[in-house]
Amino acid sequence: MKLHDVIAENRLKFAARLNEMSEDLANLAKEVEKNRKATKDLATRYERALHESEMALEKAKTRFDQTHEELERILLAKEGESMKDGTHNRNGGPSGKRVIGKAVAKGGMLLKGKNPASIAKQEEDVRQRMSTNSDAFRKAVLETQAMRQEYFNFQLPRILRSLKECADEIDLGTQYHLSRYAFLFESVILNDGSTVAPTGGIEDGPGLKPIMESIDNRQDFKVYMQNYAIATNRPTGPRREGPWEEGFLPPVPRYHQPDANPRIPHSESRGPMGHQSGGHSPAPNGSAANGAAPQESYPPAIAKAMQQYPDRGRPTFGIPLEEQMIRDNVEVPRIMEKCCEAIEGYGISSMGIFRLSGTSSKVQKLKVILDRDIDAVDLMHDEWRMDVNNVTSVLKLWLRELPEPLLTFDLYQGYIEAAKEENERLRQIQLHHRVNDLPDPNYATLKFLMGHLHKVLEHKERNGMSPYNLSVVFGPTLLGPSPTAAVNTDGQPGGGTTLQDMHWQCK
Repeated sequence: MKLHDVIAENRLKFAARLNEMSEDLANLAKEVEKNRKATKDLATRYERALHESEMALEKAKTRFDQTHEELERILLAKEGESMKDGTHNRNGGPSGKRVIGKAVAKGGMLLKGKNPASIAKQEEDVRQRMSTNSDAFRKAVLETQAMRQEYFNFQLPRILRSLKECADEIDLGTQYHLSRYAFLFESVILNDGSTVAPTGGIEDGPGLKPIMESIDNRQDFKVYMQNYAIATNRPTGPRREGPWEEGFLPPVPRYHQPDANPRIPHSESRGPMGHQSGGHSPAPNGSAANGAAPQESYPPAIAKAMQQYPDRGRPTFGIPLEEQMIRDNVEVPRIMEKCCEAIEGYGISSMGIFRLSGTSSKVQKLKVILDRDIDAVDLMHDEWRMDVNNVTSVLKLWLRELPEPLLTFDLYQGYIEAAKEENERLRQIQLHHRVNDLPDPNYATLKFLMGHLHKVLEHKERNGMSPYNLSVVFGPTLLGPSPTAAVNTDGQPGGGTTLQDMHWQCK
């Protein structure tokens, strides 16, 4: 109990520190928000002052324009009177009337009945007002320009700098508290670890783990029975057997522990996905590697195909992936390239592609001729164009018959643990790490296959193959445990582990 109290005390201290950090962050946020609002209010005041100055400038300009128009009307009227006096004695004809009428049309009606002295006085008044309005307009222009220059050259950069300082302050505060949280969390974990399993001696006693390991149920039961015999004055403990009417239970049957490593015949031992545990599957043409004639047990169609395609001694099925690629000097297995090229050429929009199986006889025939001479097989031939499922079935069969799955036995448990991660981002990162750990041949082949499946997904509206459907098809094919791990509770091969992990294989 004392150790549990120590752990609880560590956790309470950790919680108090977290509460303190929360309060500090809240105070920092309030202070930054206060500064941000003050900066915003200052910017608003400057913008309002600039706007008011521009409005005053517009009003001064309007007054100046009105005074200018009034002066023009007076000058036009004055010019009209002088022309009337000069032309009345000379002409008296209709041309003088037209000139006076033109001046009246431009504003002389306002001064109708005015004598020259009145017009001159009015002109003097308008000129004085125009001078005053002109000075006011000039002053407003200078003030607005000065205020605009001050705002854009000095005040606005300072305001933006203040806002950036607010953002930087909250950013630095958050980083500091995150670093502090990491330190506190690491400290509490170390304290708990030293309490559970101390590295050295502890004055108050051993850690929680040594205490748990020191518990001996058999010895405790023996001591209890001895104390019971002394307390009841009986030489032995209580009866264990008796009639069920008195509350005794029947004896528990003995449990026979099965053999942990059952013997599995080598010829029948296969991995969870049809992978053979040792070597590769024998060539379908029997002694084809030695150039022998096809056996009579093959169907006539396959036997005829075997005669048409001589064996080149370079089998494809059941051969380790690295051995195939080194032997053929390629970056991607030839069968993968040929099958994917054919599928993309004429069958990528076929409904249920990869999900539906091809004709068994056609699939076996195509497997045999690909195993004998893969370069001589033309998958664009009409025989294979009729049903693309034959090609997809052969490709899946080649993946299943690899001695080791494409994602390897060694990384199987890592993939399963990554698939069990609930956080999607962390799950993607862990799966990415596992893929990077693949050998180069497996990585190159997987990359090519994923590119092909991506093209299949682009036509999912027509072929009906969603990401889930493809994962169900290829999950157990690409990923599986080693044959020694695929043993069920009855000691039979190929059992429990694969079935238990089927959901995670397809995820």
